[in-house]
Amino acid sequence: MTVRKLQQHRGWAFGVAVPIVKPTLLAATSRTWIDGDKIPSTGGCIVALNHISHVDPLLAAHFVYDHGRLPRYLAKSGLFKNRLLGGFLREAGQIPVERLSRNAVGAFDSAVEAVRRGECVVVYPEGTLTRDPDLWPMAGKSGAARIALETGCPVIPVGQWGAHEVLPPYTTRPKLVPRKRVVMKAGDPVDLSDLAEQPRTTEVIAEATGRIMAAIVAIVEELRGEEAPVERFDPRRAGVRQIGNPRKQQRTTDDEGRS
Repeated sequence: MTVRKLQQHRGWAFGVAVPIVKPTLLAATSRTWIDGDKIPSTGGCIVALNHISHVDPLLAAHFVYDHGRLPRYLAKSGLFKNRLLGGFLREAGQIPVERLSRNAVGAFDSAVEAVRRGECVVVYPEGTLTRDPDLWPMAGKSGAARIALETGCPVIPVGQWGAHEVLPPYTTRPKLVPRKRVVMKAGDPVDLSDLAEQPRTTEVIAEATGRIMAAIVAIVEELRGEEAPVERFDPRRAGVRQIGNPRKQQRTTDDEGRS
């Protein structure tokens, strides 16, 4: 594992967070970082990952930080409503996004601006924790593709596995003993060059999104030693809520069925 020295100024938020979060992750997990040096050492870029646990943003931040970049996340806007937490997140350069809202356009503009400033923006193309029953990546949303096509920045796909063993999806009690093995692997930049000069039609954006998701899925397949389903899970087609805990929705449906 190659670890790069951080080139950017951390600021007080990262100065506070790193000494607290990093030792905790080191104690709770055994990490394998693979090909993290494929993340550009300078310049604007997107790191696109699959999402399997509420703890994996911390692990992904660890991965990106260990390879010399400060991660800038698209984070749900509710986290910014707390004055203390919101101030911390803004100081750390995180970007609020109102999911499933017209106001998400503002997050897109902020992400594009961050990339153009030379930042490393971390995006979960699925938009939320995967709803796939076996935790495979779902159908992707267009955000990462749109940012990449607008800026021309490289998109680095990252596949990960193991974070769900630390904190299973939609649970609040981490499983810290024994230490869990977490693996993250970066891939080569997704080739979107033939799409860059084309009009931003629905078809072009869908093609770019599909390529990004395919690159992530291929890495996850390698890490798991399994083949993903041919068709990616789509919450809308499956009638599963797109944000929040889908299990609560299922319990409500089951209760209505029994009444």
